[in-house]
Amino acid sequence: MQTRRLSAALAAAVAAAVTLSACSSLGTETQAAATTVAASPAATSPSAPAVDDAHNDADVTFAQGMIPHHQQAVEMSDMLLAKQGIDPKVVSLANEIKAAQAPEIEQMQGWLSQWGVSTTPSSPGSAMPSMPGHDMSGMSSGHGMMSEQDMAALNNARGVEASRLFLSQMIEHHQGAIAMGQTEIDSGQFPQAITLARSIVSSQQQEITTMQGMLATL
Repeated sequence: MQTRRLSAALAAAVAAAVTLSACSSLGTETQAAATTVAASPAATSPSAPAVDDAHNDADVTFAQGMIPHHQQAVEMSDMLLAKQGIDPKVVSLANEIKAAQAPEIEQMQGWLSQWGVSTTPSSPGSAMPSMPGHDMSGMSSGHGMMSEQDMAALNNARGVEASRLFLSQMIEHHQGAIAMGQTEIDSGQFPQAITLARSIVSSQQQEITTMQGMLATL
């Protein structure tokens, strides 16, 4: 009788241990499943904005300022290309400037549209393209923008004088663009704008070196 009681007690103990183990395993699996669901991308809020779309005031200022800056560079290039007797190397450079900057203007206009922002800078003294009948004499400071008088001088120049004036003006113009680009690199947030700024700084610095070499040979 005592042996039977001992066997029954052992059987009950084993059953209890099995039950406890099963409950412990189930609890661990449930916790792991809950952790997985919480970490799943599907559990994140669908209304959260994409990081790549984030932008700040520096991005807006960069695009609003660089658009008219590029537009003036294209205008200057068109003036030169309409002239006769221009050094072929200078003509080639003017064509390269137009080819590079025209698509960038459209790209930046697209960003501003995407952000619901006007393409016109709202702050006084912002870089603006040369416009007939408007005094642009104060615009060259800080941005490298040419004044209305500068643009008239380029328009009236001929031959070697025109080539030299175009190069000297464009060097100053590029220096302004590089400063604007560096500000975007330092303070911007929108990845594509920062990438464009880096490209502008690099390519226009190279063009400055090229133009300085051209000036020395004219």
